[in-house]
Amino acid sequence: MAFMSEVTTKDRITAAATWLLTEHGAAGVSMRKVAAAVGITPMAIYQYFPDRETLLNAVADAAFAELVRRWESAPRSTAADARMREMLVDHVDFALAQPRLYDYMFTERRDQARKFPDDFRARKSPTFNLVADAISDGVDQGLYNGDDDIWETSLMFAALLHGLIQLHHGDRIGMPEPAFRALCLKLAERMIDGLLRT
Repeated sequence: MAFMSEVTTKDRITAAATWLLTEHGAAGVSMRKVAAAVGITPMAIYQYFPDRETLLNAVADAAFAELVRRWESAPRSTAADARMREMLVDHVDFALAQPRLYDYMFTERRDQARKFPDDFRARKSPTFNLVADAISDGVDQGLYNGDDDIWETSLMFAALLHGLIQLHHGDRIGMPEPAFRALCLKLAERMIDGLLRT
């Protein structure tokens, strides 16, 4: 017989903060608002999180873990180039579905955010690792040229995607979502073609 794990107050606090961030952005998350959403006093929240920054970092960590869990559980192609395309689609889907959470996770300034190159080369970024692994597999499969640094190549893909998404979120790309998705795939395809062994 399987037992469901009990939802703790700390879990409820994190979930409420995640909801507020998703609806209103990081600026809309305060300890008082989170406490009200959970149904506890504002002072009670400090038993679990010493400050707002620690709470928001917990939200980001939980969101990254869930995102990686979803991406890893999806059926994937064994060919590295096809896997890169599949992950790109997943990434754009997430960014369009959860724009405020995406911005907080990937582009807003956070003291605890992982930094290139050291944190990335140390495999501390769960989402970046998936990109680097796909590129590494492409080299092993003989698809990609192995002369370039895998982490720098991964950064190139991430920078392209994050830049396009930020421009779209900032209303600097005037396209409906289907056209924007197509643009992301088209530009990423050029990068993938550039990696191919000639």
